[in-house]
Amino acid sequence: MRKLKIYLDTSVISYLDQSDSQEKMEQTRKLWKILQIGKYDVVISDLVLIEINECKEPKRSILKEYLAQINYKRANITEETEEIANEIIKEGILNPKSFDDCLHIASAIISDCNIIISWNFKHMVNVDTINGVRKITFAKRYNNIDIYAPYVLLSEKN
Repeated sequence: MRKLKIYLDTSVISYLDQSDSQEKMEQTRKLWKILQIGKYDVVISDLVLIEINECKEPKRSILKEYLAQINYKRANITEETEEIANEIIKEGILNPKSFDDCLHIASAIISDCNIIISWNFKHMVNVDTINGVRKITFAKRYNNIDIYAPYVLLSEKN
């Protein structure tokens, strides 16, 4: 059986070390244990690595240590990625100020991921964005992609 391919945006990795939000941090760490055993194929983009490198120490080093604990494929930001990100803005799904969020979504689409995992409820994990992204993937003939919070991947089986 083929594994689900998931894209992790930076918010997920950031919540591995987010003591001011205990519940989200605990859920993210539970997910991380599942990722460590290889239940899912994981994708992160160049943008995720850039955003982690912009974190202040010691958080930057802590997040890099977490990343070293899992296997992941790296998605490069390409011209095609930027075209899809611009389409998300053109369609009014997100605004130009959220271009990085658009790049995360586009990276996941280009990488043929099944799911985007994010704690970003304002711009990504919401009905308007999910429906808008579905409209784009359908029109451009990409595979459909779902957008969920990390806790969706936690179950009694894990």
